[in-house]
Amino acid sequence: MSGLRIGIDLGGTKIEAVLLDRTGRVVSRERVATPRDYEGTVTLLADLVRRIDAACDDRPPVGIGTPGAWVESTRTMKNCNSTWLNGRPLLDDLNAALDGRVRIANDGNCLVLSEALAGAGKGARVVFGVILGTGVGGGIVVDGQLLAGANAVAGEWGHTPLPYLRSDPATKRLEAGLADRPCYCGRVNCVETFLSGPGLAATHYELSGERLSAEQISPDAPSVDLYKTMLARSLAQIVNVLDPDVIVLGGGLSNIEGLAPDVARRMGGYGFSHEGRTQVATAEHGDASGVLGACRLWPLPAVG
Repeated sequence: MSGLRIGIDLGGTKIEAVLLDRTGRVVSRERVATPRDYEGTVTLLADLVRRIDAACDDRPPVGIGTPGAWVESTRTMKNCNSTWLNGRPLLDDLNAALDGRVRIANDGNCLVLSEALAGAGKGARVVFGVILGTGVGGGIVVDGQLLAGANAVAGEWGHTPLPYLRSDPATKRLEAGLADRPCYCGRVNCVETFLSGPGLAATHYELSGERLSAEQISPDAPSVDLYKTMLARSLAQIVNVLDPDVIVLGGGLSNIEGLAPDVARRMGGYGFSHEGRTQVATAEHGDASGVLGACRLWPLPAVG
């Protein structure tokens, strides 16, 4: 098998592709706009891989991080916030186009795999990875191995209810002014509807009347302070269930000033028994964690 690996991150408004060598060094990188239809997505991904192939002596294996989960029993995608992928045979269609050299995993799984093996969670036994971006995802690595789960939803904390909404004494005055938020999954007030980029923008608008993107909001705004507390409450539930050694924050919103230390400090007030031993860290590879983890769906060969 080739020492090179192709990784693609399909989440968000941009598709990112990298070529990784056997030492983990990025050889090339490309970003393109994400199509908003299924056929266009399959065609673009296949064309993107073929362009990368042209610079290689052989055809490297391909790992793709997807905004949802592959269901082996039905051989279709589910739970994608890129809804045009749901119910479609993405893996099979890509393998048909690319000669069977494709593996896929949820983008949250790709992020946590990258960070657990060669990032902020390296050396930790249990790592929970978080994506805070256009959606909210997550993944779990135990002893260097991804935990997929019986239903292929391990780590999907973004589609649990936001805990203590309007009942936390520290924030209920602010939260009283927030409307209920339907989620594309069919439920109301999921974590994703508050802790994604669009969720933060909606909170800021409801509190201030300003229509700003998440990136435009001042880190000192009350909406951002509320966001940190909501995130701390939500991650405290993860600690109660999983008790990870490290929680790694990734995605665009992980770049909010002071997010990791502020969340770590606030989590203790919402956990069952919290001695502060769970570290909260920002992804070492930043926005590239997902695509680098996609490369690692095919283990890198030993160097030596």
